[in-house]
Amino acid sequence: MAAAPRIFVQNFGCRATQADGAALESQLSNRGLPLADSREAADIVILNTCTVTATADDDARSTIRRVRRENPSARILVTGCYAQRAPDELAKMDGVEWVVGNSHKTQIADLMSGHADSGDTPYHTQILTGDIFETRDILTAPILEPDSAASLDRTRPTLKIQDGCHNRCSFCIIPFVRGRSRFIGPDDVVTQVRALAATYKEVILSGINLGRWGREAGSSMRLADLLRRLLDETTVERLRLSSVEPMDFTDDLLDLIATTPRIAKHVHAPLQSGSDAILRRMHRKYRPRHYADRVTSARRLMPDAAIGADVMVGFPGETDALFEESRQFIEAMPFTYLHVFTYSERPGTPAAAMPDQVPIRVRRDRNRILRDLAARKNEAFRQSLLGRDFMAVTLDPPGRALTDNYVSVTLDMPYAPNHLVRLRPRAMTGQGVLATIIGLR
Repeated sequence: MAAAPRIFVQNFGCRATQADGAALESQLSNRGLPLADSREAADIVILNTCTVTATADDDARSTIRRVRRENPSARILVTGCYAQRAPDELAKMDGVEWVVGNSHKTQIADLMSGHADSGDTPYHTQILTGDIFETRDILTAPILEPDSAASLDRTRPTLKIQDGCHNRCSFCIIPFVRGRSRFIGPDDVVTQVRALAATYKEVILSGINLGRWGREAGSSMRLADLLRRLLDETTVERLRLSSVEPMDFTDDLLDLIATTPRIAKHVHAPLQSGSDAILRRMHRKYRPRHYADRVTSARRLMPDAAIGADVMVGFPGETDALFEESRQFIEAMPFTYLHVFTYSERPGTPAAAMPDQVPIRVRRDRNRILRDLAARKNEAFRQSLLGRDFMAVTLDPPGRALTDNYVSVTLDMPYAPNHLVRLRPRAMTGQGVLATIIGLR
């Protein structure tokens, strides 16, 4: 019998995709399939893709070509959001043997187990997905969960507890490639976090629309209720929330984050635009004044919290005046960092068919302007931390850490990863701070 193939999983995109990849690695390992350390050492390369922008698609295609150059004998499986959106496009690429959409992602471990001895089979491309605008498979596909949460080899593991999205933002393809909002039940989340807490100090809870956790039929719980169960029923030392839609940051949730030392003081609320007119064209469900209320409430409750946002530039119809309106709003908000994206047409979305597309050059110029603004805000925030004490989790490789309020730390001496420490920032670095450990939690 031939040896089991060595498999390498490479992830692209958001935390939810990273969590999918970690869960997939767990499932492969628990089926006896060895994981390779690199693409070059692998017999099978799994590319877990993103498709939120054209750049994300470009990255996936260039990686496929790079795998073919680096390791011509490797067999390639492409999965994730790009695979769901355009399977035929990917299947035509040289070396791609499987294309598995999100609708069938939970079958990958079984598929790989069945192909453990298939190295001599004739080449063909197998597509496991469906038309994203017609199939209903993706609408109810189960969330990819790890077979054993504790097997995830991460300093700060991400556990995806929600998938899909009910929203229909005019620019976004994600509801079509991820399906309707659905969530992992509270008992299962408690079990997974309990297992992770035996190994890791910090666990990140993520989802495509995380704030929707518990809001489906048959559930009376909300995200804050789940957090209370995790605090009561597990020993996890720190929970961190990934992105939550602004209006899902309820007073109850913000109060819980602010008053609970075991929850990171970190609020990430997607904004997309500070222009009322553009938010309406985007089909976002809040106006700038609503967003400002949530963010200023977070800052009032947590003066040192990280407050971040996703912001898009160059959306169709964004005139110079509307961009300036957005820029001024962003400047007035207490952000400590921004993720700035350039609008990218996604086939099949309403925004892609809008007539008043912004020229690419203008989009890029606006991206640079907001990145410069974000850098100034982040530098001022980091400067305000110098000489004060903060909790942080130490990372791998040794000598790095991440504070409770999401600041990257270079330690003045190496320290083993996966510890909660008290440290004191004493100098600025390019993107973070230099700090001294002054004690343990």
